[in-house]
Amino acid sequence: MLIDGVFSGGGLKGFALVGAYEVLQERGYRFERVAGTSAGAILASFIAAGYSAKEIEQLLDELDLTTFLDTRKIIFPLPFMKWIRLYWRLGIYEGKALEQWIFEKLGRKGIYSFADLPEGSLKLIASDLTNGKMMVLPDDLENYGIAPKSFPIARAVRMSCSIPFFFEPIKMKIGTGESIIVDGGVLSNFPMWLFQDENHRRKRPIIGLKLSSSQEEVGGYQINNALQLFEALFSTMKNAHDDRYISREHEKDVVFIPVDHIRATGFQMEDEMKNEMMEIGRMRTEQFLRFW
Repeated sequence: MLIDGVFSGGGLKGFALVGAYEVLQERGYRFERVAGTSAGAILASFIAAGYSAKEIEQLLDELDLTTFLDTRKIIFPLPFMKWIRLYWRLGIYEGKALEQWIFEKLGRKGIYSFADLPEGSLKLIASDLTNGKMMVLPDDLENYGIAPKSFPIARAVRMSCSIPFFFEPIKMKIGTGESIIVDGGVLSNFPMWLFQDENHRRKRPIIGLKLSSSQEEVGGYQINNALQLFEALFSTMKNAHDDRYISREHEKDVVFIPVDHIRATGFQMEDEMKNEMMEIGRMRTEQFLRFW
């Protein structure tokens, strides 16, 4: 059965998406078009390139996550220099290692730019903070004077994965100025709205994989200090638009994967945690398919 797929962001929680994809593939579902934000953008790009769930799982088994923690070389490696670097570079880690890894893995399938894929088969979300607007890649690249088809997919994924303050944002030169591009989850962490026309019609069924519990399963936020206030503020801002859309129309088409207890940036996590997340993804998808 041909379907379209939309995958949410969630940092390293994205391991659960691979487990979900594995079940869908075993049941005979094939993705015609895919879209994603952040971690979901990585999975979407691999699926568009032709990777099977087993192949992606093998890539992740071989991966040392700490290689993505690529700090810039500094002359005086003092502890407080990390915060000075954050102030000027706007992120602790460069993000080049992540982009290079994606470039190499897509290259194994002969995929480098959007021109190597069927038109419209892959869409990724990023956030342009300079101009205060959401970017749908590759579609919106024309607005920046960039030919969409020639744009590297690895760079688009890196843009979508630029977790604020963690990875340095991408700076795109536009004429005499530049735009600061960060994680798409800032504006749309789960773009279920992407694959429908202005009349809310779809070409084919859509399944969404969302790295959080459903609204019925989620309790409120406990706010007793400034840090908890910031976490609640950012989470509400990130999810409010998408959650309202889901609750109105498409909750029945969404696999909710409850990995809220796992840190999105825990790059030192053990293999047990990775396997646990993939198993949660499998279990939730199997439950979903019983009724979908």
